[in-house]
Amino acid sequence: MNSQHKQNLKFSLSIESLVEKFLYYLEYEKNNSPKTLENYSLWLNRFINYIWDIDVTKIKAMHILDYRMYLNSLDLSKKTINYHIVAIRSFLKFCLKNDIDCMSPEKLELSKIPNREINYLLEEEVEKIMQAPFLLKQNDLKRKRDSAILWMLYGTGLRVSELIQIKRSQINPDNKQFSVVWKWSKIRASFLTKKAKEALVDYLQARTDDSDHLFISLSGNSRWEALSRNSIEEIVRNYANLVWIEKKVTPHTLRHSFATTLLKRWADIRAVQTLLGHSSITTTQIYTHVDDKYLKEVHGLLDS
Repeated sequence: MNSQHKQNLKFSLSIESLVEKFLYYLEYEKNNSPKTLENYSLWLNRFINYIWDIDVTKIKAMHILDYRMYLNSLDLSKKTINYHIVAIRSFLKFCLKNDIDCMSPEKLELSKIPNREINYLLEEEVEKIMQAPFLLKQNDLKRKRDSAILWMLYGTGLRVSELIQIKRSQINPDNKQFSVVWKWSKIRASFLTKKAKEALVDYLQARTDDSDHLFISLSGNSRWEALSRNSIEEIVRNYANLVWIEKKVTPHTLRHSFATTLLKRWADIRAVQTLLGHSSITTTQIYTHVDDKYLKEVHGLLDS
């Protein structure tokens, strides 16, 4: 093997060079979203800046431990540190898959994180916020649009990022089922409740424009354009404040409420997982803790 070939081989095993190939793999072979690529690039380049551009085969467990200590010194949360470690783990799996003899990703353990509190609305709070658009003197189309937004978020469990992408042409008022594009350009079925369907039909019948966006802005230079994430978050927040709901209420709160209500009514957790578009059942299981708390409260009625 000549010296030039040896030099090329050494370069090809540098962590910086391999991370570049890994990000290419995520984008073009795994079809990951731009946000995922942005995050992985941020986390892995932070690792490179810490460890320098060494040969990936020379990375050892103590390097990772030192790096964890460094991340902790930045006052990052355990959850954020775990994201960094997951990125390194995925990168090492990629290296092994491509016959590069490096540290086993199985050696990288994640920190235990307490179960997060799920902020959701009680059913009586849901009823209050759903009536909120009709408590204000406002444009009839805006009232119907906002009502449809609230019912769609609660009645389908959609993420706000999914909601703002829906086109009018995707919705058939005579059919409760429609399709949404979610993470990694996957498509899943979603369904309208009776009330969500009624609110949506009222809103669409009141429209006189020809925009194909389902939920449109009704003001200023953005009139008839798709509503932004920030606009929908503001709509939800304002109506929650209007009816004096003291909790912090976001579109995701309505998504949490959707899942929690289904589980309280004994829905199968696998079905809820599919409706929410969760890749892993463990993500959906956070709602079972909420349900357990509810059941404990119900059982406590025996002592009252």
